Amino acid sequence: MSGATTAATTVGPAVTATAVINLDLEGPTINRHLYGHFAEHLGRCVYGGFWVGEDSPIPNEGGIRLDVVEALRALDIPNLRWPGGCFADEYHWRDGVGPREERPRMVNTHWGNVEENNHFGTHEFMALCELLCAEPYISGNVGSGTVREMSEWVEYLTRDGDSPMVRLRKANGRNEPWRVPFWGIGNETWGCGGNMRAEYSADLARQYATYCRDHGDNTLYRIASGASDDDYKWTETLMQQISCFGCEATPKNFFQALSVHHYTLSGPWEAKGSATVFDTDDYYRTMLSARGVDRVIAGHSAVMDVYDRGRTVGLVLDEWGTWWDVEPGTNPGFLFQQNTLRDALVASTHFDIFHKHAARLRMANIAQTVNVLQAMLLTDGDALVRTPTYHVFEMNKGHQDATSLAVHLRAPLARRAVGEAELETVSASASVKDGSLLVSLTNLDAERPVEVRLDLRGGTVGAPEARLLTAGRLQDHNTPEAAATVAPRAFEGVRSVDGGLTLTLPPHAFLTVRAPLTAVEH
Repeated sequence: MSGATTAATTVGPAVTATAVINLDLEGPTINRHLYGHFAEHLGRCVYGGFWVGEDSPIPNEGGIRLDVVEALRALDIPNLRWPGGCFADEYHWRDGVGPREERPRMVNTHWGNVEENNHFGTHEFMALCELLCAEPYISGNVGSGTVREMSEWVEYLTRDGDSPMVRLRKANGRNEPWRVPFWGIGNETWGCGGNMRAEYSADLARQYATYCRDHGDNTLYRIASGASDDDYKWTETLMQQISCFGCEATPKNFFQALSVHHYTLSGPWEAKGSATVFDTDDYYRTMLSARGVDRVIAGHSAVMDVYDRGRTVGLVLDEWGTWWDVEPGTNPGFLFQQNTLRDALVASTHFDIFHKHAARLRMANIAQTVNVLQAMLLTDGDALVRTPTYHVFEMNKGHQDATSLAVHLRAPLARRAVGEAELETVSASASVKDGSLLVSLTNLDAERPVEVRLDLRGGTVGAPEARLLTAGRLQDHNTPEAAATVAPRAFEGVRSVDGGLTLTLPPHAFLTVRAPLTAVEH
């Protein structure tokens, strides 16, 4: 990778794009859980990120740092996945309950080979979810655990009345059960979760799911450990456990969803490149990789459609995001990286693709929430930084549980050659909720603006309001000393015209436009 830090402020001639949106043709609901998050016992995500301990001078509630909670609540965070990741398959939940000073320690062999004191365990995680108003998503240990261990964890958390696990929970200070809908049946069983064959992993998914029971009115949404990237055979193997080729019948109810993991890189795994030192060629390769998630989701959806025509089984992208080389001078096993405007545009493009696949894609979890990979927040002592990616989540939160609208783009010149491939440089999605239209637009071109016409059919809208996220350079990022280098601002350049709206979107920029629906034809 080139070490050059090329500025991306050159403005070339504008290209044009038309986005046709039929306001009267509603699509599937955009599940709010597509805006989910991921917290693993990895580096400073939990310790120093979410958790500082009750004796910390940093303001906290029960050891959970409140500035992080406040920042994430502004995103309407819908769910949080924990304790991993790879860590989940060496984590034994009983080590993380009871008096903290009595909890056994372990070595985190996956991430930095550091000692884990288990001070942040089940009760602390549930307290965090309650503070965030987020639904918990627990990833169970299939790799080194047992069926009984996971079954008892479900019972401990969700059962009322009287039972061995209920009595243990009450002895540890919690009388009422929690609601815990989402359960991962293992993590990356093809790799760090056991290096299993697809057939063996699929059998275990059926077995574990059988003994992860619904207690009372807590209905589990069981998510089987699925494929890496475009391993469609893995997905087919899982689907064959619950349905048959071309079946009309509803799939067996062993598990309700299966997962897939896909990360965005600009080069090979062994040379992922710097988070902040890159040139425009690296940038375009990154955006081409980001666009690839569309192909991955579409491929797995196509396989699932053969076995589940009614789309009752969900697809869950519970790890996604950019993965760069760690920041110099940091522990390589802690996966700490900075977060630039480039990362923000990766996120905005992903969300457009997620909205497009809303009929099958039910959940997505960015990796990760604090201080690890494509984080929302970076903490340094008592300082907290909102990353450019954070702002994309905040600007887009109006899409959560909204009704999707198809966007038909016509932009023949909005393209860039990337090696032997071609990158479409305009991305868009739209939705309606509570009588309001929300359109998200991204211009991936590093130098050229794009003149966009929103051709709104089947209805009319009122006065628009817009917000813009961009910066002088693709490499710009936020630090404690310059926390708003990349931050959204009001954008006054949207004009109402007959039949829609027009605007000029600057280079390397993300924009949201909100407008009230004044009439929709039926």
